Amino acid sequence: MKRLVLLLSCAGLLACGAAAAQNAPQVITAAGAYHPLPHAAYQPDRNATYKVVFALTKAADKPDQVNPGIERVARTVNLYVAAGVPLGHLKFVAVAYGPATGLVLDDEHYQAQFGTSNPNLAVISQLRKAGVDVAVCGQAMAEHHYPNDWAAKDVTLSLSALTTITELEQQGYALMPL
Repeated sequence: MKRLVLLLSCAGLLACGAAAAQNAPQVITAAGAYHPLPHAAYQPDRNATYKVVFALTKAADKPDQVNPGIERVARTVNLYVAAGVPLGHLKFVAVAYGPATGLVLDDEHYQAQFGTSNPNLAVISQLRKAGVDVAVCGQAMAEHHYPNDWAAKDVTLSLSALTTITELEQQGYALMPL
């Protein structure tokens, strides 16, 4: 009888843990919606540390839409947290370059370039608060004729996407092209 009670107690604790992870609030609320699938295969290991560099290379279809790459970074954060991985175990860097470069502009310069407020700024701010480093390629800024100080305050200016990605891969980061 004691074994049965112990087994039922353990099962209840496991179910509560899975339910808590499934019902975890979205960390990034400005973007990154996901569909909870607590019983799907390939669930993240809650005890592991994940190192990912996201290569953001595409522009949004319309300038008043959140960039699809930054949206996917937000979704990735939300998925890992919902699976029970602590934010401190996520070592994420998102670097924008090429057609995606403009997503990092502060609102004043984004409006001047695209005629609308920058819809990416709230996502970038929330990602930064969650520990994600959102960076922009300094070479792409120059090629687009954007002075470096046009980048939003929450954005890191990197030497280049080429050096950022290869440097982080040398440190064990997985490359996620978006």
